[in-house]
Amino acid sequence: MNTEELGKQIHNKTLLLNGIIENTKKTFDLMRSYASEVISQLSTTYPKEFVFSNRNEREFEIRFGSDILVFMMHTNVFEFSRYHEVMRLPYVQQDKDRSFCGVIQIYNFLTDSFDYNRDYDLGYLIGRLFVNKENHYFIEGKREVGMLYSNFNTSVINQESVESIIKSAMEYANNFDLLTPPFDEVKEMTVEEVKSHVASRNHITAKRLGFVFQQDKE
Repeated sequence: MNTEELGKQIHNKTLLLNGIIENTKKTFDLMRSYASEVISQLSTTYPKEFVFSNRNEREFEIRFGSDILVFMMHTNVFEFSRYHEVMRLPYVQQDKDRSFCGVIQIYNFLTDSFDYNRDYDLGYLIGRLFVNKENHYFIEGKREVGMLYSNFNTSVINQESVESIIKSAMEYANNFDLLTPPFDEVKEMTVEEVKSHVASRNHITAKRLGFVFQQDKE
């Protein structure tokens, strides 16, 4: 390959990746806008239960009840492994560039984990939104949040799809209940932990800590 051909390949790849990041950023901003709107509507009736926070350019959170959903946009573009189901779709096989995607992640945390500075508590990734160069998308996720890979060729990001994603994530988090951890995992505590108020660090709280639940096997 000569220098001119190499330069052209790098230039074209850069254009592709920049276009995907731009699509992902627009999607993220659309999600941010709708999340702020729906939380504002709900907080009118339930002012203490629904809060929207814009953390930074690539991160925002919504609080409702005992849950927090944190939405995070990754700064990079990713391609799927050749073994991934997406790579077998005719939509992707017709144009390999369609397999490059920006990523938006949705994490579920307990509100108390933040309010009481329990830095060792765990959150769960409940969904990953993938957006490609054509604004087509699909979601890897739990129950209400996820969708079929086969819809990748027809699912396009718009206001309606963003509303569905936000509401589905809230519904899943609301139905994803906190279970007591197994007795043997929390039966011991040292005097030092009590005196120094660090017991919460060693007794990590999470919705399914110590349990394997069915959705994680899917």
